[in-house]
Amino acid sequence: MPHGGFLPPAPASLDVGVIGNCAYSALVDARGRVVWCCLPRFDGDPVFNALLDPGADASAWSIEIEDFASSKQWYEPNTAVLRTQLFDSAGQGIEITDLAPRFHSRSRYFRPLTMVRRVKPIKGTPRIRVALSPRFQWGAMPPTITRGSNHIRYVGPDFTLRLNTDASVSHILSRQPFVLSREHNFVLGADETLTDGIADTARHFEQETIAYWRTWSKRLAIPFEFQEAVIRAAITLKLSLYEDTGAIVAAMTTSIPEAPGSQRNWDYRYCWLRDAFFVVRALNSLSEVGTMEDYLRWLSNVVIGSHGEHIQPLYGIGLERELPESFVEGLGGYRGMGPVRVGNQAQEHFQHDVYGNIVLGAAQSFHDHRLLSRAGVNEFPYLEAVGEQAIRVYGTPDAGMWELRTRARIHTSSALMSWAACDRLAKIARTLELPERAAYWHGHASRMREEILAKSWCEERQAFAESFGGHELDASVLLMVEVGLIDARDPRFISTVEAMEKSLCDGPYMRRYEAADDFGKPETAFNICTFWRIDALAKIGRKAEARQIFETMLAARNPLGLLSEDTHPVTGEMWGNFPQTYSMVGIINAAVRLSAPWDSCI
Repeated sequence: MPHGGFLPPAPASLDVGVIGNCAYSALVDARGRVVWCCLPRFDGDPVFNALLDPGADASAWSIEIEDFASSKQWYEPNTAVLRTQLFDSAGQGIEITDLAPRFHSRSRYFRPLTMVRRVKPIKGTPRIRVALSPRFQWGAMPPTITRGSNHIRYVGPDFTLRLNTDASVSHILSRQPFVLSREHNFVLGADETLTDGIADTARHFEQETIAYWRTWSKRLAIPFEFQEAVIRAAITLKLSLYEDTGAIVAAMTTSIPEAPGSQRNWDYRYCWLRDAFFVVRALNSLSEVGTMEDYLRWLSNVVIGSHGEHIQPLYGIGLERELPESFVEGLGGYRGMGPVRVGNQAQEHFQHDVYGNIVLGAAQSFHDHRLLSRAGVNEFPYLEAVGEQAIRVYGTPDAGMWELRTRARIHTSSALMSWAACDRLAKIARTLELPERAAYWHGHASRMREEILAKSWCEERQAFAESFGGHELDASVLLMVEVGLIDARDPRFISTVEAMEKSLCDGPYMRRYEAADDFGKPETAFNICTFWRIDALAKIGRKAEARQIFETMLAARNPLGLLSEDTHPVTGEMWGNFPQTYSMVGIINAAVRLSAPWDSCI
């Protein structure tokens, strides 16, 4: 065997698990190697970057078994705690437990920038090797290393990581294989001394974190069918919340290509108001309103800070407005498919659906009596200012929700969201007993609705087109039913679904649009579009087909139940950034829509 009995690392793959605690996250591959982790935030420096670095200098944290033969991996049920078992060819085995501590302590959520790894023998006396090699400044800078009796410090230019461990410090530094005869604990985090023993701390963090997630999951109002898929999707969405500010990242990675060698490599570690609305809506449907409350903190800062003017489609998770794009020269990219991008030029775009997404994201806070601080007449004027922007931009060209960089049109989906803003503002005004404001917003909504239905209809295609007066089809038009502009049984909507199936679908999978964009025609299916189709089919009475496609999407998830942005219709392989909140939202929405009711069995 190469490497003195130890295999080389597994090639980069999206068959990874995510651990996190609403402050940071890490991705762990099927052989227990930490291949991605950005600190001190989701959008920070990847101290472990092997997912995007195919070279020998990749930074990762592996706990390897000698003479590796097989592995299995699963989440502790209803938690974000990951277990990985590795076996050698003689049947000897080890178990690795990975977690990011999260639990209630001292009247707050304790969510330190700490990764806990616990490893124990489960059969025989296997030999293991621990290789911990963080790097800084996007892999360009190795750390300065100092050591103590039970810790190792990895000193970088901006922060220092400290590993506290009850394993041999010498063996870790030299990467010397050793027999695993008892449990060892590894606590990697801030450069601070632990207040308790290493094993006691690791055990306490694991027990409390498991208890937190089980209690959180137990409170979800889940559908009767597809329960495990829904719980895993909900936990993953929760892990995408940056609790410090309330932002929700679209995904935890950057630069995983949408298709092999496509150059469609984007940085998704920011908060899109569109994606965040869908996350909030999905979790609300499971009665998890805490995420909405956190997000509304972030959103209110965006809205009030805009002073009734233009609002960007995305911001940094700390409300940063500037997210300039640059390339990381030193990283080869996922499977060598660069470029690696940092930042996202879409912050410069005019995407007019943003105003509707804001109003939709905030609307429930005016109606939901469970909330500790419901929105009311004091907050309503700020939301009305957003609605005025929706009126102002309605019917004007923009980049659209797919963020086309070289083409502007009057996109149906953008006009639709302007309508949704006015429609929801009218309903909020009625709840607040403001009849004049209700009439004002209802008037604008009625005018827009009539115009959207007339101007987006393409007689030749017998479908609603992607733009006013347009001819091409776009999956985002399916949102007409999702947000309530049109009844699902309307013959025009049914024929739109049928037209899209002919031009946008590869079997069960669905692409975003049929027109070529800045990079040519899309090659992979966009998962959220497939889920929109599932929803549309269920609503127009084709529920059996919807279930069949949903089963296909459940099978397309990785072994831990997670999805990225795109699925290749031929190979079934996952592409695009990971885990993609849009896709996890789709799992929840489809399950809620298609499940048999609880009272059908109990």
